[in-house]
Amino acid sequence: MASVTQQQMQKFREDGFLVLEHFFSLEECDSMRSSIQRILDGMEVPPHCRTEFSTKEEEQLQSQGSSDYFLTSGDKVRFFFEKGVLDERGNFLIAKEKSVSKIGHGTALSCAESSKCTFWEVSFQELGRKLGLERPVVVQSMYIFKTLTLLLFITVTPHQDATFLHTEPLGKVLGFWIALEDAMEENGCLWFIPGSHTSGITRRMVRAAQGASTCVEFVGSEPAYDDSKFIPVPISKGGLIVIHGEVVHKSEMNSSGFSRHVYTFHVMEAKGTKWSKENWLQPTPELPFPPLYT
Repeated sequence: MASVTQQQMQKFREDGFLVLEHFFSLEECDSMRSSIQRILDGMEVPPHCRTEFSTKEEEQLQSQGSSDYFLTSGDKVRFFFEKGVLDERGNFLIAKEKSVSKIGHGTALSCAESSKCTFWEVSFQELGRKLGLERPVVVQSMYIFKTLTLLLFITVTPHQDATFLHTEPLGKVLGFWIALEDAMEENGCLWFIPGSHTSGITRRMVRAAQGASTCVEFVGSEPAYDDSKFIPVPISKGGLIVIHGEVVHKSEMNSSGFSRHVYTFHVMEAKGTKWSKENWLQPTPELPFPPLYT
């Protein structure tokens, strides 16, 4: 791992995100992609469990928010599909392997290469310590495909990760976003509002009360963000972006004809931190959040 300088750390504190090019080798990226392909090859999802992934609030409540398949995915490998690839009965309208939006949310726990990436890679442990993390635990992990389909261009709406992964106090969640292919403007790189991590959050996704029509609900509202404040952050294959839990970010549609595969996971600084019992994602007695440091 290339050394992280004091200037970079200061930039991270100011902007709320940090770009580290060439964090992984090209061979390591290809190895992880091959591992995920083996998981895809064995994918079996009953029609009633097939859930379309969306970042739009109304669609989240209608699909993920009404699905136990989503709520209990924290320690499992589960498949979430692009909008428009399923008919009303849950049957695939295109080849199933081309219909997956992401795999989550316990990918690191079940994929050998992802586990190596998250838990055994010395680079992450060194980086965590440089970021000042004393007792980080991994709360979720995902593999995101960002593939152009014939049916829809997918965007990820502006959001803050702390909306979904709430801690007390705030500021205790970090995302690690690894580009397994070049992520450019044309195929959906991330966009950030620098400095937006300093204003807190105004919206939370929480578990709904028992008997509600959906399993989760949103409390508060997302403000209207000024598009002119977003800046694109392209990154090469093997690069890493560290994301503060409250920085506002998004990704635009993939209009390139090329995929944009990403492996990403989130950690919480567990020292002096309380994980909200209202969060949709909860550790289980059988599998509590695993530590980043070995």
